[in-house]
Amino acid sequence: MARIAGVDIPKQKRGVIALTYIFGIGNSRAKEILEKAQVSEDKKVSDWNDEEIGAIREAVSFFKIEGELRSEVQLNIKRLMDIGCNRGIRHRAGLPLRGQRTKNNSRTRKGKRKTVANKKKATK
Repeated sequence: MARIAGVDIPKQKRGVIALTYIFGIGNSRAKEILEKAQVSEDKKVSDWNDEEIGAIREAVSFFKIEGELRSEVQLNIKRLMDIGCNRGIRHRAGLPLRGQRTKNNSRTRKGKRKTVANKKKATK
């Protein structure tokens, strides 16, 4: 396995796909990196030589990725929570942030159902 930015990327995959295993690098950024490093997108990681790996490492170093990016995201979320804006309050409560309804769905965000006793519909 080739090691780029502290991440072991799989050898058997094409370069574009393998680079997306790094947090902060998606498909378009992977293409951009390989273009800058002058490496073919269709070339598998196992076929890369040391010069190409070095060029890719250098191209990747210009971007904020992995630990640095994760910490920035966490700081942004903490800032939202500290200023008490709507998104920050929703983060704090563990609810969806972007206007989704919560009556029926949003189980991913809210977690496993907690049943509440005596919560039946009142009949007249």
